[in-house]
This record gives sequence, structure tokens and C-alpha cells, in this order.
Amino acid sequence: MSFKFDRVHLWFCEVADQAGGVAGKLAFLAQAGANLEYVYTKRLPDKPGVGVLYVAPVTGAAQVRAARAAGLNETDNPIVRRIEGDNEAGLAHRLTQQWAIAGISFRGLTMAVLGNKFVGYAAFDSVAEANRAAQILADLGASGG
Repeated sequence: MSFKFDRVHLWFCEVADQAGGVAGKLAFLAQAGANLEYVYTKRLPDKPGVGVLYVAPVTGAAQVRAARAAGLNETDNPIVRRIEGDNEAGLAHRLTQQWAIAGISFRGLTMAVLGNKFVGYAAFDSVAEANRAAQILADLGASGG
């Protein structure tokens, strides 16, 4: 079993927590031809009426201008890695268990399966933790899961 583990360069902004708040921001990117692979939103419990939006990738000058016009800024907090590979039962458990044994605390993890493949996004507090997590993933892949 092999995995692909890549850095995701995030863009971030706050959004109005109301109908159309996210759509208004995404419109700028759509008009610039952005093909987003990652869109994450959530409400901010400590700021009623406000949410956050993270997107990736933003590539090329036109998309960067559009992102900035929408109020988005590139951010390195959190450190997000995209994971993809062959799916099999128990994979999420084995992966998170190995990270736990190594003392790696991750900020968030989302995994989805389509057919026999999976894609996931893992968020970490530091580059060092993300790099350690990547090594564990490589070791899991080398050992066949």
C-alpha cells in the first residue's frame, strides 16, 4: 500500500455567518478560474455572526488577485497535508493510532472514500509534527498498512 502526502497551501478569511457569506467569497475565485480541491468552513463560537473559510489551491497571478480581492490571505496556520491512497478497512484507526504512539497531536482530520481510494486532510500545529506524521505514513505504506 502506498500513500501520497502533500503540503496544502491554504488561503483564509473570515466570512459573515449568513446565507451567501461563503458563496460571495468563492465567487471571486470561480471567476478567476480556480479549481479548488479544499474548501473548509466553520462558525467561530467566540464571534457570533462570523465564520472562517479556508481554500486551496490558489495558483497563478489572476487567482491570487481574486483571492486578495475577496479578502483571503495565505496562511501557514494550521499546517495542512493532503493524504491520498488505497482504502482499506481500519486505515484511519491504524494511522491515528501510529500518530498517537509517536505523541503527535493533530488539530483536525477529514477522510473520505470514493470507490477503493481515499483522500484526507490532516491539520497540524507545526511543520515538525506534520513532517513526523508524513514519515509515519510512509512507514505504514512501506509495511503494507
